[in-house]
Amino acid sequence: MLCNEDQDRKPVRGRPAIASLADLADFDEVIDARSPGEFEEDHLPGAINLPVLDDAERARVGTLYKQVSPFEAKRLGAALVSRNIARHLETWLADKPKRYRPLVYCWRGGTRSGALTHVLRSVGWQAAQLEGGYKTYRKTVLAELDTLPERYRFVVICGPTGTGKSRFLRALAELGGQVLDLEDLAAHMGSVLGAYPTRPQPGQKLFDSLVWDALRRFRPEHPVYVESESKKIGNLHTPEMLLRRMRASECLNLTAPVPVRVALLKEEYAHFLADPARLNDQLDRLTELRGREVVVRWKVLAESGRWDELVAELLKLHYDPAYQRSLGRNFIQSREGPHLTLESPDHSYIQHLAQGILAN
Repeated sequence: MLCNEDQDRKPVRGRPAIASLADLADFDEVIDARSPGEFEEDHLPGAINLPVLDDAERARVGTLYKQVSPFEAKRLGAALVSRNIARHLETWLADKPKRYRPLVYCWRGGTRSGALTHVLRSVGWQAAQLEGGYKTYRKTVLAELDTLPERYRFVVICGPTGTGKSRFLRALAELGGQVLDLEDLAAHMGSVLGAYPTRPQPGQKLFDSLVWDALRRFRPEHPVYVESESKKIGNLHTPEMLLRRMRASECLNLTAPVPVRVALLKEEYAHFLADPARLNDQLDRLTELRGREVVVRWKVLAESGRWDELVAELLKLHYDPAYQRSLGRNFIQSREGPHLTLESPDHSYIQHLAQGILAN
């Protein structure tokens, strides 16, 4: 008969200690045991970061491993890891129920995630370690970004800048449509003025992860609505196979009168209206394309608060010509696609248009 201590050491039953990406849905939470720097670069969507070594500690252990000995590095690492796991047990994990089921990973499914998984299972939680760790996950993401787009029928929303494409996509999503909002995932509206004022862009690897996560959740029997994007959204590259699939897909053209477009853009670029100097810095980037004289005029309009005039000129002289060239090269099916006209910037009107599309 086992004593109490031996009973406490029995392995947790019901779930294996190793799991694969296919098992993600079986877990209550995904824990990234890597350092904060590694986590910021990329991580499994929805994962939380409970590092067993922070960035400085990881560097310290690595240096000791190379310059002194593996034994000394492991001894120091064990002390640091134990200390950090104890802190996580006393904070984030303190109120987790007995039936808590976390999936833990590190770089290659090795020592760091193994240590945390061991402690969690010793407590009695149904913890498992991700087989192959982040390295295997990253390979899976890249491989599936080459295959997932072929599963779906995409409907590409085309239209010049300011016609409400992003708002139309959001309305479709609110009404239950399947929407891949690449600009939201990239935290960028795709133009020279398109950077979000409060959200920095993720790195390329994290953007890939976000796109992969969105694609894998769609149902093939329903269309996926997406905006007509270029190769780059801000500093990020649209996954190649997804872009190819989009460019071969059917298109829906969204148009709007200039006053409606001006009203929409003034809302989207409100942060520039409040900070003309910041806008002028961005306008300077158009000097090579549009000429110094034109850009100086735009900056004068901004500084004098003549926003309607400025936005209308930007549409006529910069955005619309660039859009027409890009559309003609990249989204050929837009020529045969139906047209919708956004007659009002009101959300209720945009929803009305979206309802009509989903009904058909």
